[in-house]
This record gives sequence, structure tokens and C-alpha cells, in this order.
Amino acid sequence: MSAPDTYSCLIVDDEAAAHLVLVNYIGRINSLELAGQCYNVLEAINFLHQHPVDLLFLDINMPELTGFDLLKTLVNPPKVILTTAYSEFALESYEYGAMDYLLKPIHFPRFLKSLDRFMALQPAETSNSVATAESAFVTVKVDGVQVSIPVAELIYAQSLGNYVKLFTSRQSYLASITTSELEHRLPRNHFFRIHKSYIVALDKITQFNNQAVFIADQEFPVGITYRRELAERLK
Repeated sequence: MSAPDTYSCLIVDDEAAAHLVLVNYIGRINSLELAGQCYNVLEAINFLHQHPVDLLFLDINMPELTGFDLLKTLVNPPKVILTTAYSEFALESYEYGAMDYLLKPIHFPRFLKSLDRFMALQPAETSNSVATAESAFVTVKVDGVQVSIPVAELIYAQSLGNYVKLFTSRQSYLASITTSELEHRLPRNHFFRIHKSYIVALDKITQFNNQAVFIADQEFPVGITYRRELAERLK
């Protein structure tokens, strides 16, 4: 496994060009550590027996044995993000427990969205939880363009009809996304929905009571249905 502040990952793909893309993307994420690169399933099986990893970037269509064949052999597989040029495997991929399905050519914003899903699945109790918030990005559409916002800079988000306004330590973004969708894409151990209109970063809260939380000198209302869980989270 990787060091406490990182997640180890393995690339399994028979195409050198796919390795180049993924190596570049992985290298740009502080919380990911590239443990190895394999070009066929047999290499991957041998590697994983000796070096367990947290995340597998796995191609499906490879010579002799497919990515699905690899998943059949693993008793306790890591989290899996499938990478393929063939969209027809999408439904089957989820039957094998794949976390996400990336179509080639893989673009960086879509890669980040997939990584957001992986980070959100990590348990809050582990030492990796701090690294998750500090290293990950949440990708949203702003004026038709995909924008990747560092999670560590996000202070709160406010629902505005069909949009959500995200406030960071540097600027704000008016994103085309629902509050519920944003809530599910943020690391749950670091963010909490306190009201139907607000999601806040728990570590940015400076004061709270039964009706409101405060971030610096700003006051945010706490909805009745959220009060009990918020009190538990802030203990």
C-alpha cells in the first residue's frame, strides 16, 4: 500500500499511448502515487500479488485476457476505474464492481470527476481523509466550461435555483449543478449540508449553535432536519 497521505494506483493497458496520458494525469494529483504499469493481465496479476494497490486504472480490451478476466481472478480487488475506447462495455462494467468508466480519449476534467468519486468513497476514519480534502478537485461546469476547483479551497456552496454558487478562499463560481449532485461529489468527511440551500466545509466553521453556524463573521442557517447530525459531526 502507499504512504499514509497517498493512494497507490496501477495502470493496466496494452497501449503505450494510454499509459502516457494516465501517467501525466496521475503525476498532477498529489494524493496519487503510481505504483506500477502493466501491459497485459498476466503482468498485472503477478504485480498485484506482490504489491496491493488502492486504485486500478484498467483497460478492458487486451490480447489473450481482458480486463474483466483480471477482475474475475481477484479475491479482494482494489477500487477500479475502467479505461476503454468501447462504450458498449459500460453496463457490463458495473456488474464487476467498477467504480467508474472512462472512455478514451480521456480528458483531464473527466479524469478528475472520476477521482472525485474515488476520494468520496474513502472512509473518514483513515489518516488519508486529510489528504483527500487537501489534494482532490471537484469539477463543475461554469459558463459551459469545465472548471476544476481544489476541494481544500472550498468554503461553502449556496443553492441559487438551477445553479450553485461555490465560494473559495480566492473567488466564487456560479456552476450549473444541483446542490444534491454537488453534495454527493464532495468528500463527505469534510463537507456537510446544513440547510437545503447551503453546504459548508466543516473545518472552516468557527462557531455553531442549534440554529446557525459561523464561518469567520458570516452566519449560515441550520435546517431542522440537519441539526442532530451536524451536532454529532462537530463533537
